[in-house]
Amino acid sequence: METENTTAITVKSIIDAPVIKVWQYWNEPAHIQNWCHASDDWHAPYAENDLRENGQFKTTMAAKDGSFSFDFGGVYTKVEDFKRIEYTLGDGRKVQIEFTDTGGKTAIAETFEPESQNPAEMQRAGWQAILDNFKKYTETN
Repeated sequence: METENTTAITVKSIIDAPVIKVWQYWNEPAHIQNWCHASDDWHAPYAENDLRENGQFKTTMAAKDGSFSFDFGGVYTKVEDFKRIEYTLGDGRKVQIEFTDTGGKTAIAETFEPESQNPAEMQRAGWQAILDNFKKYTETN
């Protein structure tokens, strides 16, 4: 089913951790592998990240039962340490992530251009689930 999604989607969370820790956990491959999945029956067995403008990243997301996997990757277009990351996905869609220090906690707002294959609400739910996993992982480790 193809849908026309033209409006950017934003997911948000407040992480009970300082921005320096949030930045580290968001960007280091060893941490990415622990949180970058939307549900407990998925995982991220591989992650690489060259966090700089024109640097590339790739994370493999896979069903734990081995039935399906895909690579999620792109190229960074803007990196402001501890504040903002912008990148372009392999299919040309743009993503912006803002990190706001709120005095011991960190607000994250992740805005992405939706793809045209799935309903916008399904995409919002998936990206929010991944962000929720990030929050849980970061606050408990």
